[in-house]
Amino acid sequence: MDAAPEATLRHTVADGVATVVVSHPAKRNAMTAAMWRALPELLAELAHDPAVRVLVLTGDGPTFCAGADISTLTGKDDPRALAVAAEEALAAFPKPTLAAVRGFCVGGGSQLAAACDLRFAEEGASFGVTPARLGVVYPASATRRLAALVGPSWAKYLLYSAELIDAPQALRAGFLNELLPAGALDGRVAEFTRILASRSQLTQAAAKEFADGRTDRDAHWEEQAAGSADTAEGVAAFLERRAPRFTWTP
Repeated sequence: MDAAPEATLRHTVADGVATVVVSHPAKRNAMTAAMWRALPELLAELAHDPAVRVLVLTGDGPTFCAGADISTLTGKDDPRALAVAAEEALAAFPKPTLAAVRGFCVGGGSQLAAACDLRFAEEGASFGVTPARLGVVYPASATRRLAALVGPSWAKYLLYSAELIDAPQALRAGFLNELLPAGALDGRVAEFTRILASRSQLTQAAAKEFADGRTDRDAHWEEQAAGSADTAEGVAAFLERRAPRFTWTP
């Protein structure tokens, strides 16, 4: 990577959960050009790791991500294209993704959070989509994703004004799935990702595609289900009152 040592993407894998940490504490975890470029490669690596069943994206310390570190861009860099490539790679990740948010989730940070399947935040978090402050055209993919998440009215509110909203507003708008008290985020994320990791990846993968609009894939997923032992295992586990051992993998 061509960034300073303190600007990096760290990751760990434990108990089926990959945790990717955006780490650039000197600039509130703003994404450098190198970090934007590195994220799709890291996600591809984790997507093919059979030990990974769920992915958590979070920030280092008290901030999620304050956007892009413009000072790291060169004349050859297209910041919009870098952010879109990272956003699309995150949205296409074939397993459940969850953004765990503290502090500022602004600009490119909100773009990354919106590309995750789920978003949990701690009290005190702030959210903003800020291209109107810079005269930047927000990417079509990110705009559509934001509008699908919060509805056209809230998407326009955020994009037109570039104002920050607090965590309760983000919850009401539909941007957040859960809002946790201070100090409770890590425990709740650990608890919920354990639940996700225990469920059928077949069900999750199909649901992700259908929810994202891929209704043309119904026959594909029926075929996958017919060739999988997950349904029989789920029924047997229910009848035997034990935890299921699902085996289908993407």
